[in-house]
Amino acid sequence: MEYNGPRFMVVNTSLSEEILELKKSRKAVILAHHYQIDEIQEIADVIGDSLELSRKARELDCEVIAFCGVWFMAETAKVLNPHRTVIVPDRDASCSLVESCPVGPIRNFRERNPGTAIVSYINTSVEVKAESDILCTSRNAVQVVNSIPADQPILFLPDINLGNYVKRETGRENMKIWQGACIVHATFAARKLTAARFEHPHALVVAHPECPPDVLAMADYIGSTSALIDYCVKSPAQEFIVMTESGVSHSLHKLAPNKQFYFVANDNCNCSECPYMKLNTLEKLRDALDTLEPRVELDPALMERARLPIERMLALK
Repeated sequence: MEYNGPRFMVVNTSLSEEILELKKSRKAVILAHHYQIDEIQEIADVIGDSLELSRKARELDCEVIAFCGVWFMAETAKVLNPHRTVIVPDRDASCSLVESCPVGPIRNFRERNPGTAIVSYINTSVEVKAESDILCTSRNAVQVVNSIPADQPILFLPDINLGNYVKRETGRENMKIWQGACIVHATFAARKLTAARFEHPHALVVAHPECPPDVLAMADYIGSTSALIDYCVKSPAQEFIVMTESGVSHSLHKLAPNKQFYFVANDNCNCSECPYMKLNTLEKLRDALDTLEPRVELDPALMERARLPIERMLALK
């Protein structure tokens, strides 16, 4: 039942050195999401969640942003850094949440329901962001929903599990929830978590809010990717069952080397890895820095519309 995390790889030193040389010549920064392979996280300038990385890029002195994550994250980086070149290692690095929420139905909903506030999770396409009133992350979703007048109806999209979690936390009854799901978090099974708890009775359970309700009900702590890492590092506990993508083990073992972390395999495979995130490799990163392709190119008007709901979220205290 249990899966003890990713199989760590030996870093290809010569390839890493080639990437670092290209990074220097391109005046680039390498941003890596927590779910990337260890080899990429090892050479990244910054490791974080999607919005953290996009905001951090604003502060860095660079001409090129090599975003090692999935495509919607690179789009967000481009929106917040419109005058910089944004590249990704693999254009096919998509996201099941993005794919579950095409922009057409959202536009139709807005036309039919002009008084409803559309709250979009950051895990959406730039086109959906442009149709939204405000964005949220898994860390601030409850705060964002609470910022909207209590009598105003809400459409929350696209993650059903995060939406149900927010609805429970806010008591918001006038909130419709899109029926999208993360192919990693949504397939964690409560029965496997129960088995892991039996095997490790002293371990605390930490879970991402994209997990199903029966998994969240067993969690000692629920939070975003970065919040889960912070909690595990700062907690006096020494053992944790981590219900999120196992790429976080890289940061967990670096920041808390004396603690034990256990990962539970989901029902899709004998792992807890995102197949989209794992499309990125050192070879693809090197080629992207060499050719500056695949490159994120967005219409300026679309970027401006998408920036507004992002800025509304960032303005919340």
